[in-house]
Amino acid sequence: MESKETKNQRGKLTQRDITKMAVRSIFNQSAFNYERMQADGWTMAMLPALKKIYQEDKAGLAKAMTANLQFINTNNYAAPFLMGLEASLEENNEKRSTIDGLRIALFGPLAGIGDAITWFTILPIVAGITASFAKSGSILGPLIFFIVYVFMFLARIPIAHIGYNTGSRAITKIRENSAIVSRAAGILGCTVIGGLIATYVQISVKTKIHVASGHSISIQTQFFDRIFPNILPFGYTFLLYWLLKKKNTSPILLIVMTFVLAIFLSWLGVL
Repeated sequence: MESKETKNQRGKLTQRDITKMAVRSIFNQSAFNYERMQADGWTMAMLPALKKIYQEDKAGLAKAMTANLQFINTNNYAAPFLMGLEASLEENNEKRSTIDGLRIALFGPLAGIGDAITWFTILPIVAGITASFAKSGSILGPLIFFIVYVFMFLARIPIAHIGYNTGSRAITKIRENSAIVSRAAGILGCTVIGGLIATYVQISVKTKIHVASGHSISIQTQFFDRIFPNILPFGYTFLLYWLLKKKNTSPILLIVMTFVLAIFLSWLGVL
């Protein structure tokens, strides 16, 4: 147990320290592995702040580094918030069990919230809009997408400061609102993904059935489109999703399969 003297000798973090920690969070997955996931990159981002906090306590620094090297896997854009929160607790001499428990308890919910907001909401919406610009030959497409991506990168800095300034007060708020935010963002993300499937996944059957008197029936326009417009893109997308999630099929294998089917069926004149 730390003495009062050791506690008083703890270094105090500055705004620059938190900003540095946020910038270093880009390396969160730099040493990703299946044993500890993001632990190595996470610890590297936290290390300068931990060294300053424990500048007079090498044993405390060793314990903090060991704790941070444990398994962790969260959203990269939400990670700075948890880093700032943890730094605040370390600086204020919270119990090691409290700090470690907080990190373990929150990295999962923050991963869900962060993924729902970034990968399933912001980026698909922006990609859908900018892809439309790019399709028409406008430079605004890639330019806007790049600007949004840079903004998301820079957003790490204020996010880390919010986590640090909020401190332990964030625990209750996160637990109360994580499910609501995650569900709302997830619903919006699913809606956007559905629109993107209908817009950009195109499967059209060229085969026609010839009937008497020289007439023919188009399988695509007179059958599939009348039953359920875009049913083939919808069905194929969910087939890939089922293979990926339920059968643990490799994404690379699914990509190769899609290419092979597209080339083979186009050669046969079916698509």
